Amino acid sequence: MSQQVRRKWRPPLALIIIGAMAGIVALPVIGIAYFRLAGNILSSRETVLVLLGLAIVAAAILGYLLWRLVLRPVTALTRHARAMKAGRVGAPPPAQFGTPEFSDLGQSVIDMGETLHNRAAGVRAYADHVTHELKSPLTAITGASELLQGAVDDADRAALADTIKVAAQRMETLLSDLRDHAAAGGARKEGHAMLGNVAGTLTGIEAFVVRDGRVPMPAEDLHAVLVQLAQNATGHGATRLDLEWDAPVLRVADDGTGVAQGNQARIFDPFFTTTRTDGGTGMGLSIVRAMVEAHGGKIVFVQGDGGARFDITF
Repeated sequence: MSQQVRRKWRPPLALIIIGAMAGIVALPVIGIAYFRLAGNILSSRETVLVLLGLAIVAAAILGYLLWRLVLRPVTALTRHARAMKAGRVGAPPPAQFGTPEFSDLGQSVIDMGETLHNRAAGVRAYADHVTHELKSPLTAITGASELLQGAVDDADRAALADTIKVAAQRMETLLSDLRDHAAAGGARKEGHAMLGNVAGTLTGIEAFVVRDGRVPMPAEDLHAVLVQLAQNATGHGATRLDLEWDAPVLRVADDGTGVAQGNQARIFDPFFTTTRTDGGTGMGLSIVRAMVEAHGGKIVFVQGDGGARFDITF
């Protein structure tokens, strides 16, 4: 969860600037007026000293306010940014950020740092998974090619060629899913789509709209999410998909075999699949989660009596 900036009331930066400019303009006027009023009581030297003392006090007050409300927050934010650059993402943020403008800036920097850290961690995790997943087809291709270099009959040659073809297709599928996952986590355009219109474009499964409505996703992105969920459902024996828009929640339920208790905590993990022998890559639900989060939403699995149900909250 993103760290939150502690907010206390502080005067806005615009008020500080206006106050400082008003003080600069008013101080000479006050000095002239005081010089005229006190000139008959104090000597010129005493009057000058008094005015000098007032100027020093005013400058000290203004300097303290600028240090406390501007310089100190900027310095603290700089230190925090350097800590995040060094990889210490969990470093506590500064206690105070001064004006509301600096509080907003500090929160933006914190959120940006955590987003970049999570994205980098995700890239490392995906790279590790891809390396692991590609080992099996690469091993199959290497072994088959070595056997083909020897003396083999036509039947064995055809079988080895099929092995290479299947392994290559597996690699292509893995890389394609990984590319889709990376694209899903990128910046998305804003938009809305009617759930019923998008549901009508689904194929391979019966989609029923329990309650229609405008979902805060562009039609192409909503279609991609529903296609992935439909493919996941049909892969577990489902023939029906029920869709319900209950703002701000989109509920997607199927009549398949559901998700085993031991797998529910891992279904959104990249490359986790229970259908690997049937060609599953385990990237479908991971792609769905990345696309939903790119639109500011959150998807969760909800345990039911039968089938699988996913709630997408925007």
